[in-house]
Amino acid sequence: MRNNLIAFTVLSAILLCWSLVGAAESIRVEQIRFAAGASSATVKGSITGDKIVDYKLGAKAGQTMSVTLKTSNPSNYFNVLPPGSESAVFIGSTSGNEWTGALEADGEYTVRVYLMRSAARRNAKANYTLTVGITGGSVAAAPLTDAKVAGTSYHATGNIPCSMGGGEPTGSCPFGVTREGNGSGMVTVTKPDGRPRTIFFEKGKATGYDMSQADTGKFKAEKKGDLNIIHIGQERYEIIDAVVFGG
Repeated sequence: MRNNLIAFTVLSAILLCWSLVGAAESIRVEQIRFAAGASSATVKGSITGDKIVDYKLGAKAGQTMSVTLKTSNPSNYFNVLPPGSESAVFIGSTSGNEWTGALEADGEYTVRVYLMRSAARRNAKANYTLTVGITGGSVAAAPLTDAKVAGTSYHATGNIPCSMGGGEPTGSCPFGVTREGNGSGMVTVTKPDGRPRTIFFEKGKATGYDMSQADTGKFKAEKKGDLNIIHIGQERYEIIDAVVFGG
């Protein structure tokens, strides 16, 4: 009986570790930054299935945080986690998609956006708009470096519109971005054939690409509002400013 109990305990621990690893791999981390003089910021995004997005921002004890989530899927919610803890101070699935509360500690707070388990199992999708505000004193400065996406060397990952030319329609390509601050950094796009394409940015402008990678071509970049349209030979990429600036 004792041996069976020990075996059950070990198995339970292993299953818990697997569960935690799987959850970490499904979380994408993004930094929320307020514009100069602003007390709130709004971001748009989407999640599918068991994917989770953690939005991070600094705040101080005594300030008030407000969060509103507008979504296309009624099973899409958010939680608010205090600095250094996984114990939520607000749980959207039981309290709704609006919250205002006083903060009790200095540090980096997390607004975690997710789908309920039943929707995640169906691989449902949600398009959402998240608005986060901080009032009552100055907003804490964002960390000098963004948090990295778990298991990667990137500060953020996702998908961007892309086309490889030759009459092909615009599709979607995965990317990872390494930010250096002030809109500078490198965006590495994975093309449909699996090969990478790294594009360099300086102060929010696309300036070139890694010509050591295959399929070199003429580089051209234009800007329309917050959208960077980049041509490399027949290839075309659309990268919004938020990818390199964060937020």
